[in-house]
Amino acid sequence: MAYIVLARKWRPQTFAEVVGQLSVVRTLQNAIMLDRVAHALLFSGVRGVGKTTLARLIAKALNCLAVERRSRPCNQCASCQAFNEGKADSLHEIDGASNRGIQEIRELKENIRYLPISGKYKIVIIDEVHMLTPEAFNALLKTLEEPPAHVYFVFATTELHKIPVTILSRCQRYELTRVSFAALLDFFRRVAVREEVAIPDSALEMITREADGSVRDGLSLLDQVFSFGGRQVSDDDVRQMLGLVDRLVFERLARALLSSDLAQCLAIFDQCYRAGIDLKRFAGGLLNYFRNLVICAATDQPGKLLDLADRELIALRELAAAHSSETLISCFNLLFKGIEEMNYASRPKLALEMTLVRATRVGQIVPTAEVLARLDQVLPSLSAAPKGETFGPMAAAVVITIAEPQMNVVSAPPPGLQASPAPSVAPEVRPEVSSKVTPKVLPEAMSEASPEAIPEVVPEIRSETWPGVSPAVSLDVPSEAPFRVSPKKSRSCLSANLSSDKVNPDGLDQPPTSGRDLRPDWDGFVAYVRKRKIWLAATLEMAAGMREENGELWLRYDHASDCKLLELTENHRLLTEFVQNYFQQEWTVRLRTSDGDARAMSGEGGLQAERRALAHDPLVRTVVEIFNGDIAEVRTAKV
Repeated sequence: MAYIVLARKWRPQTFAEVVGQLSVVRTLQNAIMLDRVAHALLFSGVRGVGKTTLARLIAKALNCLAVERRSRPCNQCASCQAFNEGKADSLHEIDGASNRGIQEIRELKENIRYLPISGKYKIVIIDEVHMLTPEAFNALLKTLEEPPAHVYFVFATTELHKIPVTILSRCQRYELTRVSFAALLDFFRRVAVREEVAIPDSALEMITREADGSVRDGLSLLDQVFSFGGRQVSDDDVRQMLGLVDRLVFERLARALLSSDLAQCLAIFDQCYRAGIDLKRFAGGLLNYFRNLVICAATDQPGKLLDLADRELIALRELAAAHSSETLISCFNLLFKGIEEMNYASRPKLALEMTLVRATRVGQIVPTAEVLARLDQVLPSLSAAPKGETFGPMAAAVVITIAEPQMNVVSAPPPGLQASPAPSVAPEVRPEVSSKVTPKVLPEAMSEASPEAIPEVVPEIRSETWPGVSPAVSLDVPSEAPFRVSPKKSRSCLSANLSSDKVNPDGLDQPPTSGRDLRPDWDGFVAYVRKRKIWLAATLEMAAGMREENGELWLRYDHASDCKLLELTENHRLLTEFVQNYFQQEWTVRLRTSDGDARAMSGEGGLQAERRALAHDPLVRTVVEIFNGDIAEVRTAKV
């Protein structure tokens, strides 16, 4: 007798021998036992998972002569023997690809009208049923909906979406899944034992991985390996015969990529290329390895998502734990993009090499959450420096403010910071300025001393730059003639906040100091805005000063670009709504920059006009008169 390949030799003859598909097998067995088999069955799934096998088992079980329904098919009766030998005249198995026309369906309909010669039922199996023409499907509709009592239809397809819904609605559908890695490996191990071939589990794992959930594909590969290696099969035999890359090669290459070892990456790749490995297979295996690493880094139980052996899963989890998920994802994205380009490149080897070069430059990426956490630890230490003792990196000087008339004096730089001569600058750039005045009377004593005891302070105006101090925190002092401070009203305060709007370095024509300083309430207002518009809160935080005067809210910015967004009509309207709703005042928002220009605010007055119109609405006035009340406030914003 001619040799029978393993895919045919190991085709299941009973439901118990079916590999995987436990839910489908259980449903079919119960249907046979309870005599509830549908007259039309449809099996769908990828190649080699048991669609045709289950169709033949159903046909054999329906005609089995065994008394016990649970044991059908028994493979002992004459009917089962005829099915096993391919001599059953009650089975009509046709190929949908070669019998796809309406004429073949007409002949089939004529033949099924007659009772079977032997057996109880006629079973019609149409493999690859999706290949039938639309006319053939339409010709089958009536017969499929109401077939003769002695006829059963069983369809099998790999492309369920190509079957018309009119056919699907007349069938009982079963979707077969890919066989799991563990079940397939166990099945191949039993086949090797029965075939008396010694093969290690590592080699069987490579074959199982290449089978990709298909029993027939795996048996075909196993048959080929047995022919190549004989009675003793090694791992190298499997790699050489199938042209596979060892998983250890991918692991070594992944470690070199993640450690930015470009020389090692290129050496491993060149070794694989000289061995004659197919580039597409190599690139696909490397990409799949990084995909497994990402899954191991993203979930605590990767074994549920990866069909891998235990030792491979342990190695993957160990490597993934040594790197952040951001690094693994970035490396995967680079490889994915490079491999896609390699498939269309005229020189794929060079394209893949450059992809490896780019992947080694990814480095260790620090997650954004970790960077923010580090900033949260550093920022409090910058603002917690004791006065007069330790200066943090952001502390530039101590500001002494004496009220009425207002004066700002900047003391000498802290100890250890030597002043350097100011470089020559262009006329349009303002030099950084500080004052070298050190008062002889301490601030605590100035409030108790008599006016005669307070010396006149005349600051020396000159441009200085302190080493190690960022220019962003320098003070701009006007370059006009020196000014004097009256000894009267000698109240003083010590402050290290350089962003206070009490510092008026530019001598701008700002609102008088008799207005209300809003800095104590500004943090609360910014928090109020941040809950509604994050970007607007960020713009407000850059304001160097804020003051209310005569129903106007003045915001001062050091640079015109910082408040550019607030000049737009919609943004100005939104800011005005937030200001009026928070402070409960009909204020107009004004902007001023350090260059002395008052910035134009587009659409001013629109919100006030709208609120006045609402306040004078007839319905509102009627309600006020009825309840003898008054209008306290008008809100238009959705807060």
